Parts: sequence; C-alpha cells; structure tokens
Amino acid sequence: MTAIWSNDGERWALLAPSGFPDEATLHTLIEQTPQLLPLAGSPRLTIVGREVRLGTGSADLVAVEPNGRLVVIEVKLAYNAEARRAVVAQVLTYAAYLHGVDRADLERGVLGGHLQRRGHDNLISAVVGDDQERSLDTEAFDQGLAESLADGRFRIVIVLDAAPAELVRLVGYLEAVTDKLLIDLVTVSAYDVNGSRILVPQRVEPERWRPEAAPATAAPRDSGYGVPGAEDFLAVIADAPQEQQVFLRRLAEWAIGLGKRGLVPQLSTYHGKAGITTLLLRLSDGRGLVTIYKDTRSAYLQLFRSVFERRAPRSLAAVEAAIGEPLRQGNVVYEVSDQLLAALTAAYEEAGTGQLPT
Repeated sequence: MTAIWSNDGERWALLAPSGFPDEATLHTLIEQTPQLLPLAGSPRLTIVGREVRLGTGSADLVAVEPNGRLVVIEVKLAYNAEARRAVVAQVLTYAAYLHGVDRADLERGVLGGHLQRRGHDNLISAVVGDDQERSLDTEAFDQGLAESLADGRFRIVIVLDAAPAELVRLVGYLEAVTDKLLIDLVTVSAYDVNGSRILVPQRVEPERWRPEAAPATAAPRDSGYGVPGAEDFLAVIADAPQEQQVFLRRLAEWAIGLGKRGLVPQLSTYHGKAGITTLLLRLSDGRGLVTIYKDTRSAYLQLFRSVFERRAPRSLAAVEAAIGEPLRQGNVVYEVSDQLLAALTAAYEEAGTGQLPT
C-alpha cells in the first residue's frame, strides 16, 4: 500500500487518502485520462464507449488498444460490496458477450452510438484520431481485433480506490488459469496536499499461483522509437523541400519556446514508420493539444479536440476562429498563421495553469 507522508514544519505525519465522493467521479477520471492507468505492457488505450450495453448489463468503459485487443474497464469503490467478488462476475459476463461477436455488429450495433457521439465512424477512426505518433499499423490492428473477438482475447481492467484482499486473490487465480484474459487490477488513491489534489495509481500484483504465466497476446508491432527533445526533429527538417523547411522550423522553434517556459513538460521526437517523423508537445498527462508532422511528402500540424476539451476548453473558440472551421479530432493544418500560433500558445498556457493569459 502506498504511504504519503507530510511535514508541517515540526513533524512528519502519514496522510490519509481523501477518497472519491462517488464512483461516477472515478469513472469520469478514467474516461478522460485512461493513460494514468499503470497497465501491463503500458498500452495506449482509446476509450470508445461509456456505459456500453453488453447483454443484460452495461460495462463502465470499453476501450481498444493499438494492437486491436478490446478492453473492458469496470470501476468500483471499495465500500461497494460488488468490489469483492461480484465485479469479477460482471467483467467475465461482458467478456463472454463480446466473444464471437462479428466486427460489423460490434461497430454498428454494440458501439455504433458511442462511436458516433465521439465523432467516429468505426474503431480504426477512433484509434487513428488518438495516434499522435502516427505509429498505428492498421493491418496489425485489423488482425488483432479479429483475434480478440474470435478467441476471446481481451484485457480486463478493474479500477478501485482500494483493493480488497479477497479480490486480489481471485484475480491472481484467474491470471493463473487463463491465457486469453489479461487482467489488470488497479487502485487509484486520492490525497489532498496543501490545496492540491494528488492521485496515486498503482497496479496491484496478485500473488502468483504458478511460476510464470503465458502472455495473453504478442506485443503490438511497432517499428518506431522516441527520443527526448526536439534535436532529432530539427535534424530531419534539412531533408524537406524549402517551403516545408520554413513551416517546420517555425513550428519547431515555437514548440521549443513552449518547452523552455515549462508549458510542454514532455517535448520529444518520434521516428515512425514510412519516413514519418513527429514532434510531440505533450502535457503532464502524456497527451498533446497538437503534434507537428513531417512525412515523405508533406508537413503539417494536427490538433486533437479531445485533449482541448479536457485541458484547454476555454481556448477552443479562439483556435476554431483561427483555423476557420470547427475543431474536430485530428484537424490538419498546412498553413499556420500568427493568429493560430497565438491561440495555441494561450491553449497551452490554459492547460498548464488552468487560466487563460491576461
């Protein structure tokens, strides 16, 4: 169990978790920021539905990984009696319902309304819209999704504020006797520290019932790699046509400036497949409002509405005015005006401080 200690100037004292007011609060937190979950293999999750009807019940959240594996997420608070054994029956029932479902039925029937409300026509659209590195292998995704549905190879994620010992033992047993379900038991503890809300997510490792369990699926294929900083991105600009060099250098210098101001805590370059190089301007939660791309034919800036809605909602109107159209997930911009750069700078300031610049 995590222990957080605080010093009031005289002595150290153990802080007690402040908890969550209700399950809906934790539920919304996971929906908006799935990347805070410390999952086995550290996959990127794309949430594709909330309260998804699966048979006679509704899964709290349904997500998908870049390798095509479907993910069922159930959220409970420890005081809920279902957090002991019933939650396992719930998630297994949902997995059983998904097993053998046709992809077309999944995308049109089971997830159709959820995808449409999130601005997507299908699962590929949702995952591509969340792929800021452009590392998605669509062929591998299609194959992985087909295997996930046909073989019942799913990831099950149970999220609680605290894990009862009975549940930990039960999850450990299930991990030992199945090679098709990958089960993550995660606790998210909340603390109030000097007026700030601190979250401590942890993956609970149940006691192993056998020395080594077989992996649920092969790791997703990804030939790309990331490098901290913008130096690698600056280096590849020299290979671009002259008009692209001006565009890319301007954006790169803008991004570096944001980094120096502490507005982009995670500035990095990603070398992807097929000659795609990206400059990632990530916030503290691991996602970025925008990403800068250079591929073999063009250079452009891509904007991610879901991140704006979560981290810089008050900046949306100014950004939309600058691009001259509603901001959707994955808008691409080939010409960047001073107006747009100013609006994006204000958005990163809002995301970093919670306030628009005065």
